[in-house]
Amino acid sequence: MNRRTRLWLVAVGGAGLAALLVAACLDLPGFGGDRHPYGDRAVQASLSRRTANTVASVNFDQRAFDTLGEMTILFAAVLGCVVLLRQTHDEHRARPEPADVAPPVRRYALTVLPVALLTGLYVIAHGQLSPGGGFQGGIVAATALHLLYLGADYRALERVRPLGLYEVGDALAASAYLVTGVAGLLAGTAFLASTLLPHGTFNTLSSGGTVPLLNAAIGMEVACAVVVLLARFLDQAVEITETNAERESRS
Repeated sequence: MNRRTRLWLVAVGGAGLAALLVAACLDLPGFGGDRHPYGDRAVQASLSRRTANTVASVNFDQRAFDTLGEMTILFAAVLGCVVLLRQTHDEHRARPEPADVAPPVRRYALTVLPVALLTGLYVIAHGQLSPGGGFQGGIVAATALHLLYLGADYRALERVRPLGLYEVGDALAASAYLVTGVAGLLAGTAFLASTLLPHGTFNTLSSGGTVPLLNAAIGMEVACAVVVLLARFLDQAVEITETNAERESRS
């Protein structure tokens, strides 16, 4: 296929896509109006599955397959970061010096750390009931651990952050999301359908079918992924340094 033909194919395909996009935008309900067809259907579906938080219902039931794609993107990004920031043959690991932290900063960080960690776990556990969920709670829980880096030093953070376990946890959480979807297929329902489990009583922790399970898997995956991601960047900033020979060759 020559260049001229490829350009024509791209032009025709782009024109068709643009026409469809314009047609879809023209049919959108007016901004600020009282017609919200997607929102009305999402709320109705959420209530029918006993899920109090409509956003969680959209993420882990109505569009659970899309959420699988988002989780895969995060997993691939962390994997790429681990590969790119690994220690190479011309680098060595130097133990960081003890940090000199101001007493008020130390007291504040160590006081807030358990509160922030519990808040993250609470947001994950109640994702199907109230605003929040696995993505938000996972970020809060992961960053809460790093208050130890601010309030103490990097060595203290390393003692409560066994990186290998977090890498395994990231993989297990991603696998749990997939296994839940496959279990639905084996049970005769749709992939990632919330009908795999009973919907339970509305506005309770056990409500929503598989929504709590998928939400918990996402929370664990996001928390472990962020911990691994930050660990690689902190390693480069704090511990991993170039050898003298490499430094001289650069100069």
